[in-house]
Amino acid sequence: MKKIYLLAVTLFAAFTVQAQEVVKFAPLDNSPVDISYFPNKAVKFKKTDSPNPVIKVTYARPSAKGRTIFGDVVKFGEIWRVGANENTEIKFYKDVTIGGKKVPAGYYSLFAIPEKDKWTIIINKELDLWGGYAYDESKDVVRVSVPVKPVSEVIEALSIAFTTQGNVANLVIGWDKTTVELPITIK
Repeated sequence: MKKIYLLAVTLFAAFTVQAQEVVKFAPLDNSPVDISYFPNKAVKFKKTDSPNPVIKVTYARPSAKGRTIFGDVVKFGEIWRVGANENTEIKFYKDVTIGGKKVPAGYYSLFAIPEKDKWTIIINKELDLWGGYAYDESKDVVRVSVPVKPVSEVIEALSIAFTTQGNVANLVIGWDKTTVELPITIK
């Protein structure tokens, strides 16, 4: 009887193992996701006496890989998601002012229309999009024109960081041989 019971348990266990669905994980993405905070390192070194985050940008970081980015990979005059894959998202933890317009605290998407000498930076209410394909201009919160600042050394992967000038956080976007800065006034 013990042998039959042992055989039954063994067969049941073997059937159960075969019946389990095997999870196939996706490989690493070519454009990894990254996050930038203002103030810089607000979350990484947060203590009770450290400043809380005011702005958070979540974006995918494509690489140049020897390509000409602006005017070729990213077409001039066309909407761009400021990154790769899903559109870039920006969170304001408190109300801010951009281009003279008050932007309430909350989550938004970040788009741009690059040109050779200037970009139009767009804060939009639409979230959870893939790229700029379903971009809806009617959901724009603010549009600001900013000048292009060329750099001499190639920035291999799209990068976003912040600089500070008084109560202004400059959101700096850099890739290939181009940077732009979007001033964001913190109240």
